[in-house]
Amino acid sequence: MKATMKDVAALAEVGVGTVSRVINGVKVKDKTREKVMQAIAELNYEPDEYARGLKTNRSNTIALILPTIWHPFFSEFAYYVEENLSKKGYKLFLCNADGNPEKEKEYIQMVKQSKVDGIIGITYSDIDQYVSSNLPFVSIDRHFSEQVSYVTADNYLGGQMAAKALIDRECRHLCYIGGISPYPNETNNRKAGFAKGGEESGVEVQIFDMKEPIQDLEGQLEPFLRSHPEIDGILAVNDFMALDVMKVMKRIGRNAPYDYQIIGFDGVKLSSDREYLLSTIVQPIEEMAKASVKTMMAMILNQEEPRRVVVPVSFFEGKTTKVLKKD
Repeated sequence: MKATMKDVAALAEVGVGTVSRVINGVKVKDKTREKVMQAIAELNYEPDEYARGLKTNRSNTIALILPTIWHPFFSEFAYYVEENLSKKGYKLFLCNADGNPEKEKEYIQMVKQSKVDGIIGITYSDIDQYVSSNLPFVSIDRHFSEQVSYVTADNYLGGQMAAKALIDRECRHLCYIGGISPYPNETNNRKAGFAKGGEESGVEVQIFDMKEPIQDLEGQLEPFLRSHPEIDGILAVNDFMALDVMKVMKRIGRNAPYDYQIIGFDGVKLSSDREYLLSTIVQPIEEMAKASVKTMMAMILNQEEPRRVVVPVSFFEGKTTKVLKKD
């Protein structure tokens, strides 16, 4: 016979309400939660998700919108979001938007129709009119016209850290290379922090921004880099952009870290057991995922949620910058 919630409560020596709270991810004492989880495992109890949804008017499912699942940063972020949702008794719907705003609108409609309880979104599409402050939506990096909660790394500090790292390694002609997004987002603070870091040290900083979506990236980069041979320290807006810059630089006869030094941003790895691809400002992906889930749960449970969560970044010294000389 299939085990019931009452059976779990009896075995764990707690009330049915306590079992319900554990299953629904509501905070209880660690010892109590452990007893309930042991009883669930021993009885092989499976909650009736459909009945739970009818009772709570929730689907216990969160949608995650990503620009693409092919990018290591986004796939790692999805992994940690799913892991943290699972601890709360929630499932994940994954939307690989691929720059298609229609897909994103469909997921927003799913929230309004109670098919999912909320959305965590990394989106660069024109969906402002569909996102409102009363919609359970947690944005990553992106700002919206309404006061939508968002989670971001400390991009400004990351830009400053990159400038300092290059200047400490004797770079005197800095350059920021990135793209101009049509939508306001926190990544612009990387450029601002980098420029400020150079200014404070009296070091020249050039800005080379390409309009997004970027067309013929290498075709735009090569003439600029050829015409500025003095550049000896570069911050790219992300790690993949840094790799593109390195490719063009190699074609014109310059190699990092000997002829110039370069730092990326994000902290991309090809797999969890490998090092970062280059010197980079590392975003703490696991902490960002945890913060986004925590913010989403506060919304769902009608608790006060933060409007802006900023997580710290760090500098990783890879092989595209010189080893810092010790005094």
